[in-house]
Amino acid sequence: MAAAGLRRGGQVFCRQLGFSAGWHSLPRRSLSTVFKASDMQIELNKRPNQKPDPGKLVFGKTFTDHMLAIEWSNEKGWEKPCIKPFQNLSLHPATSALHYSLEIFEGMKAFRGIDKKVRIFRPMLNMERMHRSAVRMTLPSFDKAELLECIRKLIEVDQEWVPYSDTASLYIRPTFIGMEPSLGVMKSNYALLYVILGPVGPYFSTGSFSPVSLLADPRFVRAWMGGMGDYKAGGNYGPTIHVQNEAAKQGCQQVLWLYGDDHQITEVGTMNIFLYWINEHGEEELVTPPLNGVILPGVVRRSLLDMSLQWGEFKVSEKTFTMNDLIKGLEENRVKEVFGSGTACVVCPVNRILYKDKNYHIPTMENGPYLAKRFLKELTDIQYGRTPSEWMLSI
Repeated sequence: MAAAGLRRGGQVFCRQLGFSAGWHSLPRRSLSTVFKASDMQIELNKRPNQKPDPGKLVFGKTFTDHMLAIEWSNEKGWEKPCIKPFQNLSLHPATSALHYSLEIFEGMKAFRGIDKKVRIFRPMLNMERMHRSAVRMTLPSFDKAELLECIRKLIEVDQEWVPYSDTASLYIRPTFIGMEPSLGVMKSNYALLYVILGPVGPYFSTGSFSPVSLLADPRFVRAWMGGMGDYKAGGNYGPTIHVQNEAAKQGCQQVLWLYGDDHQITEVGTMNIFLYWINEHGEEELVTPPLNGVILPGVVRRSLLDMSLQWGEFKVSEKTFTMNDLIKGLEENRVKEVFGSGTACVVCPVNRILYKDKNYHIPTMENGPYLAKRFLKELTDIQYGRTPSEWMLSI
């Protein structure tokens, strides 16, 4: 009886979504441990939507005409990848992703260069991080290169949705969810890997390079040692919305996440954080927290570190630093800039931190900000094709 219920759940999902007749309605065949982009099935949208004005885009509100979907079951393994018209998902009410957060995702971007060609920024880093997240969430393994090629084909189909603009881009959201139609807390026997796309402008409504203020409240913790903070899982983000609202009530735009009794600085909002200062030894230094299990290994974070090491102009450190370290640096006028980094925002300066009911002014904007602006320019020059780079994958 239970097995029959699972089979019916899978069939209903597939039939309503329109991807296939269903895993168990097909003849039995050997388990497929991989999917291949060369097996891609494409159904074009017969009613394409009008492309939006790049100057009026709101982040995450507009989507392209097509999506990629790849089904998996424990019995049959991976089905063939398919590109379909963008559509709603039909989910069993007991779907494990809804009840137990068996869900991961990625955030990537494609850019239209000054030569009009479309390129994706460092996508293999995202594939590696997504695969690592899938293993942690007991979702099925996949071939990272094949998934990237599937995404490349999807963008090729919807390439006219990549904005003809050097301030906008195409956001790419690979998502992987457990589809087990059961309330048991268990590894899912069914899964769906899908990718949706959407043209986006600046992440923050204040603009692409406006400074933000932060609430640093040690009562709230984003992640902890041995937890999930270094994985790109949806369950890491939902609980932060309440704290974000608390920050807004206190006149701050984002949250500075602290950890431990010594109030270690970890991340800012949904971004990695950087401190550019003169350290206690009189050295010019760029500091970001280490990947110690609490920090998400951001792609832009890695890129800023790579750039800095290539320049060789100042000390670059991945090390723990606390609010007391930052406050002491501010009191001794050693702090030059504080900024966040992420795929959505790229680089975002910080100008104020509210900590223990006291406001601390961060002199980021008074100092240029020299480094944050340099990072932003050099990174966007690469992304929009003004500077050739092996970091970009052509479509």
